[in-house]
Amino acid sequence: MRRRRVPTAVVAAAVGALLHPGAALASPPPRVPSVSVLAHGAEAGTAVVSGRNEPGTRLEVDAGRTRSALWLRIDYQVQETGYWCGPAAARIALSARTAPPSQGDLARQLGTTEAGTDHIGQVTRVLNANLGGGWYETKEMPNDPPTQGQRDLLWHDIVFDIDRNYPLVANIVAPPGNQPPGYPSDQTIYHYFTVFGYDEVDRTVLIADPASFGGSQIYWISFDQLATLIPPKGYAA
Repeated sequence: MRRRRVPTAVVAAAVGALLHPGAALASPPPRVPSVSVLAHGAEAGTAVVSGRNEPGTRLEVDAGRTRSALWLRIDYQVQETGYWCGPAAARIALSARTAPPSQGDLARQLGTTEAGTDHIGQVTRVLNANLGGGWYETKEMPNDPPTQGQRDLLWHDIVFDIDRNYPLVANIVAPPGNQPPGYPSDQTIYHYFTVFGYDEVDRTVLIADPASFGGSQIYWISFDQLATLIPPKGYAA
């Protein structure tokens, strides 16, 4: 679905080359910043990365583990248009296992339009196609609020998948009063983001959010909140 009122500018970078007779010397590409989650804790509402919110901005997030928590290495990127949250979330998930295609390539594979990516099943199909397997399945959560069985399955899927190096992609609906950090509080936001870590003691999940609402890219939210954000949509796990 389409995420509303987000800048649609696309940032393009060009690297120049200095030419000499018989040789061409190009400037090295800019280094992608690396970010560690470990120093930030796992309390709900904790921001790990914020403020770098230009469309297309990339960050490498290091993998890590504590006694109760686990998170995966990902290549995070802010979505390049206001309606590419699906492609950007899929790209982040793929980056844990392979060199991912560009957001533009994934938008074409997903059939994303200016109206967004219509259904989580499109994401499931594209994740499996790029990984060459059938790991991901579409899990529907039509009940709002979710049933206890749906909540139990979601937590099981998060732990099971992340323990095996597979991030999840969630299709969410975030109305006023129930939103992750930085979201515009006067709007209902239809969105995709990536779940790539969990803490069993704090009962929190680590989110890579390609929208960068309010400059928040990587943050922890409670599992209870995640479970209420997904209905009536679904997730790929």
